[in-house]
Amino acid sequence: MLDWEQLNSACSNCQACELGRTRTNIVVGRGNVNAPLMFVGEGPGEQEDRQGLPFVGAAGQLLDTLLEALMLKPDEYYIANVVKCRPPNNRVPSDEEAEKCLPYLRNQVALVRPQILVCLGSTAAKYVIARDIRITQIRGQWIERKGYWIMPTFHPAALLRDQSKKTLLFRDMREVRNKLHTITGIKEN
Repeated sequence: MLDWEQLNSACSNCQACELGRTRTNIVVGRGNVNAPLMFVGEGPGEQEDRQGLPFVGAAGQLLDTLLEALMLKPDEYYIANVVKCRPPNNRVPSDEEAEKCLPYLRNQVALVRPQILVCLGSTAAKYVIARDIRITQIRGQWIERKGYWIMPTFHPAALLRDQSKKTLLFRDMREVRNKLHTITGIKEN
């Protein structure tokens, strides 16, 4: 297992797939590296590629607003993606691209050691839970695996395209907050 400095260096120097040749910046993660809660998204978008941070574009702003509304504090979570480089035109990462990046994500999970993992969208759920998963069938259900509580839910970008998912995502995230507070003993304000 790599430490944080080694992981960032390995990601920065990675050329294992075509995404390494087209990125502007590597996007490893943001947040508390000792957080009890970890969010995993698909991959960087245009703004993330420019800034080198995950979830800073429109979907990230929506996620931040949701986390604030649920009174989750930034020191309670860490945010990462399946792939660390932006797929051209924000397309879904190929299986090969995701497979090349999975060791980095696994290393991040091992370093953060969260108690809860939230898969934001079908790509994250596919590579964290099961390859044949369908987010519409499994979202909102807790899965316990290898000592982690895992919650698959919609990616915030899905709300930008379909507002009808808003209530379901909010409900799922409220369940995440409640589970987090139960596990950690954090009292709600």
